[in-house]
Amino acid sequence: MSNPVWYGTWAGREPVFPLSGEQRSTVAKRLTAAFVRSAKPGRYYDEHGLMLRVLPTGAKQWVWRGTVRGKRVDLGLGGYPYTTLAEARQTAFEYRKLARAGGDPRAAAAAPTFEDALEEVLAIQRPSWRPGSRSEAQWRASLRMYALPRLGEMPVDRITTADVLAVLVPIWSTKRETARRVRQRIGAVMKWAVANGYRADNPAGDAIAAALPQGGVRRKHFRALPHAEVAAAVEEVRKSSTGISTRLALEFLVLTAARSGEVRGVRWDEIDVEAATWTVPAERTKSGREHRVPLSRPALDVLRSAEGVGDGSGLVFPSATGGEIASTTLAKAVRDLGLDCVPHGFRTSFRVWCGDTGVDREVAEAALAHVVRNKVEAAYARGTLFERRREVMEAWASYVAGG
Repeated sequence: MSNPVWYGTWAGREPVFPLSGEQRSTVAKRLTAAFVRSAKPGRYYDEHGLMLRVLPTGAKQWVWRGTVRGKRVDLGLGGYPYTTLAEARQTAFEYRKLARAGGDPRAAAAAPTFEDALEEVLAIQRPSWRPGSRSEAQWRASLRMYALPRLGEMPVDRITTADVLAVLVPIWSTKRETARRVRQRIGAVMKWAVANGYRADNPAGDAIAAALPQGGVRRKHFRALPHAEVAAAVEEVRKSSTGISTRLALEFLVLTAARSGEVRGVRWDEIDVEAATWTVPAERTKSGREHRVPLSRPALDVLRSAEGVGDGSGLVFPSATGGEIASTTLAKAVRDLGLDCVPHGFRTSFRVWCGDTGVDREVAEAALAHVVRNKVEAAYARGTLFERRREVMEAWASYVAGG
């Protein structure tokens, strides 16, 4: 028979369950309310299998860890301060008592509401998001708008496929991409509920697909100019009365076929003028991988012009008020010039030009920093395509900048 799980101290005895030295130091005494308030990231053990998990973000979660019918089980008890130490300790005591009697605390656990479960999921996801990422804000905004009015107060074990359909159907045909993301995020909360023993299935999973309307709106693409019109557009940008930093950023965006966020955040320490290379660090790319961009002669000319607009922040294209240029600023500049496109559309113009001029697909995709799924092709792209991309970017720059 296996030893019972015990994480606290009792009558001065050591815990029965083997712990590391670090863990043992955290169970020298019962937790206190004052300690919980100021606890730093880590795991701290109390009695009855109660554990306080403090995430790097500072979020605090109560977890009961015990042995249920020979198998180790972790059950969420809620987050601090919504669940107090006294409440979590009492629940842990009841769960341990039930487990020792042969029962299953998962059956006795009151399922949290969808909104409370969402907070648990966000706390788990948060450390994996890049600094400055808007992921959490996007999750909250979409679920607040579409899911919480219907599901927010419902216990996660009572949410049905019909409830999820009631959220999705009104937007499925008109806002397909939004609906997909809402479904994915509801599904993430439901999977958390399954993993924590609150339910056995995911009502936003595969079973719902057949019930959702097929067809509907076609996916909208970013508006882009025919590549033959890009040179004229660049000339319009150069002659415009838009602020110099914005003008230079737009021209650099076109010449490098880079994403708006990468261009707006480019820093001088990412530029190697001698090697004519711009290295976008992994934390600033969509793929999460470092991306090297060969700089054409016109692109280097833009950088030379940008040397005079620096504000000491290290940004190549700082805004007039300090910090990065806003994405809306670039979009407004394009709109004010009467161009029938958006900044991101210049990447499409470049990609179509590549196809029309016979540029190999793998070279064009590598230039756009698209993730290559095939492992062999990906290794080839990393190893041999950079100099070929340099030739392509030089030709593109000559085409659009009159070089």
